[in-house]
Amino acid sequence: MIETKADVLNKDSDSNIPMVNDLAEGSVIGQDGSVLFIDLSPFRTGVIYGREFNNAKEIIKSLKLNDKITAKVLEVENENGYVSLSLKEAKQEIVWREAEEIRKGKACLSIPIVGANKGGLILEWKGIQGFLPASHLKVEHYPRIQDGDKDKIEEELKKLIGEKIKVTVLSINQKENKLIFSEKSGENEEIKEIVSKYKIGDIVEGEITGVVDFGIFVKIVDNLEGLVHISELDWALIENPADIFKVGQKVKTQIINIVDGKISLSIKILRPNPWDEIREKYNIGDIVKGVVIKFNKHGALISIEEGIAGLAHISEFSSEKNMKEKIELGKTYPFQISLFEPKEHRLILKYLAKE
Repeated sequence: MIETKADVLNKDSDSNIPMVNDLAEGSVIGQDGSVLFIDLSPFRTGVIYGREFNNAKEIIKSLKLNDKITAKVLEVENENGYVSLSLKEAKQEIVWREAEEIRKGKACLSIPIVGANKGGLILEWKGIQGFLPASHLKVEHYPRIQDGDKDKIEEELKKLIGEKIKVTVLSINQKENKLIFSEKSGENEEIKEIVSKYKIGDIVEGEITGVVDFGIFVKIVDNLEGLVHISELDWALIENPADIFKVGQKVKTQIINIVDGKISLSIKILRPNPWDEIREKYNIGDIVKGVVIKFNKHGALISIEEGIAGLAHISEFSSEKNMKEKIELGKTYPFQISLFEPKEHRLILKYLAKE
C-alpha cells in the first residue's frame, strides 16, 4: 500500500507525541472555569483541570494568554480527547532533572543545614530534603568525639544548623524523594593538588586539631590534615591519646602513606626504635623484672623497659580470674623470656610465681 504525504506527516507527528511522565511545552490558549487549555502543537491540545488545577492555582493566576509553560504529561488522551497535564509535577520534575545534571557535572551547591541526627546533617534544596552522611563531611566539620559516643556526635552536628555548606550531589532517588550530598567531592581536585606537593618520607610539622580514641588529627597546611593512628604515636603502649596530646599542640611527624588524598602520619618513626637498641641485651631464658601495664583476653602486657612490652599468656595463670589474683596493674614481678624476636617486636614472657 502506497502512503500519502498526509499519512507520512501523521505518522511522524504521532511518533513524537509526548508520553506519560514526559515534560511538554506549550502556550496558554484559554481558560474555562477551572480548566486551563494548552496548545501542544503540532500534537493536540492539553488541559490542566480538577485536582491539578487546584494544586497550581497560584501559578495559573499569574498566567496570560500565549504564555509559554512546561507541564508534565499525566495522561496521553483523556475521556474528552485532551492530553492531561500537571504544572505542579512538572515543577518537581524540572528540579529532579536539574539535580541529575548537577550530579553528573559535579557542580558545587551552597545549601543551608536544617537539621542533624546521629548519622549526619539534613539539608534542603529547592523543596527537597537531602542527607549528608557524617562520613562525607570535610575534616574541619567532622565531629572529633574521643569515645565515639553517638549522642555527643549528634550534639556537635547540631551546632552546624543554620549554616550554609558547600556540597555536591552524590546520589538521587526520586521515588523516595531523597538526595544524598557529599562535602568531600567538591574538594577532591583541590586536595589532590595540595597533596601532590608531598611524598612519603617527608617530615612535616603541624598543629593538633583533634584528639580521638584512635589517634590524633594534625593540620599540615590549610585544608589539609593527616591522621596519626594510635599505633604510630609512640613505641610504648598508649591507652588514651588525650593523656598525652592536646588540641593546639605542635608536633613533628613523618608522612608514611598517601592514599586517595588521605595522608597517614607517624610520630614514633622520628624517635629511636627501642627494639633496635635491645637486640643484644636480652636472650631467651633471661629472667627480667616487668611492670604489668594492661590486661586483655590473651593475658597480661608486661613492660620490661620504656617502649618494650611483652605478653605473659593467660595460659600461664590457667584463668583470667587467677591471673588478676596473682598480678596487679602497676606492680613489678619477675618473668622469664620464652620468646624474643626484636625484629618483629615480639616478646613472650613466662610468669615466675613467687615462692
